[in-house]
Amino acid sequence: MQRVRGVVAKAKGEPVSIETILIPDPGPGEAVVQVQACGVCHTDLHYREGGINDEFPFLLGHEAAGVVEAVGEGVSGLEPGDFVVLNWRAVCGQCRACLRGRPWYCFATHNAKQKMTLEDGTVLSPALGIGAFVEKTLVAAGQCTKVDADASPAVAGLLGCGVMAGFGAAMNTGGVSRGDSVAVIGCGGVGNAAVAGARLAGAAKIIAVDIDDRKLDWARSLGATHTINSSRIDPVEAIRELTGGFGADVVVEAVGRPETYTQAFYARDLAGTVVLVGVPTPDMKLELPLLDVFGRGGALKSSWYGDCLPTRDFPMLIDLYRQGRLDLEAFVSETIALDEVEAAFTKMHHGDVLRSVVVF
Repeated sequence: MQRVRGVVAKAKGEPVSIETILIPDPGPGEAVVQVQACGVCHTDLHYREGGINDEFPFLLGHEAAGVVEAVGEGVSGLEPGDFVVLNWRAVCGQCRACLRGRPWYCFATHNAKQKMTLEDGTVLSPALGIGAFVEKTLVAAGQCTKVDADASPAVAGLLGCGVMAGFGAAMNTGGVSRGDSVAVIGCGGVGNAAVAGARLAGAAKIIAVDIDDRKLDWARSLGATHTINSSRIDPVEAIRELTGGFGADVVVEAVGRPETYTQAFYARDLAGTVVLVGVPTPDMKLELPLLDVFGRGGALKSSWYGDCLPTRDFPMLIDLYRQGRLDLEAFVSETIALDEVEAAFTKMHHGDVLRSVVVF
């Protein structure tokens, strides 16, 4: 058992606090990881606001990289000293999706069985089964993906959620290929990762859409060929105009709202693909004419974690970063201390940063 400092959300909408966390020694199939860096993601804010579930208190943080400190019984392929990116979908290898060769759809992903607690014994709910705004965390060994140890932890950790979600939405779920036209609606961290992914895939035209010119500037620097401020013009008409009147081959919706999803639906070409990677809230409803869904053909997809397979995708993206072909550094707006997470939530909410990253 170890005592470490971590960021806890105790009640809906209340500011987070720094608490002493008790970390059990790793049991069978588990690992303790010394966290080196953890990005501040919108999902953590959703947890604090009660938008995920009401299982307070939450140990926040999940977009992280660090070094394995100890492993439990039965763990193979992972040992103390390994540099890892944490993932929140440790595949089981045995469910119907895994057995059909589609482990990125695994229906039985798992987390550590033991619980981290406060000093008084209160059980914590770790965000996305990780809980990484903390000096050390307990995870399932399958949540640790080894990558090149020469990569900066502040950069590598981004693959744990936002960058992988956006990159995978374009390349894995959307299937963007050379010559395609792509539109990305919502250019925060996830949306701009989709822009970067579309560029790497060889898209001929990449159209970034947002209501904030700062985010559109970021999108342009990451590969967008055109930008649209949708607070000033109709994005559907603008996307069609930029694509010969037809619409984009792939539209990535990285906001998670019915209004922007409807825009994405009508901004795609006939038989094109819409990819929803923005996370909606439980109360949101979508209404579309069923005849339009039928008549336009194509595919309407949702993207869980960019349909990624961490063991396949994390090392590949780190290699691309190390080769200078994927500018992960561009996503790190600032590095902060653990006690600055609450202030980082405010900056993120106001669109002032792509990513604030806690560095230990």
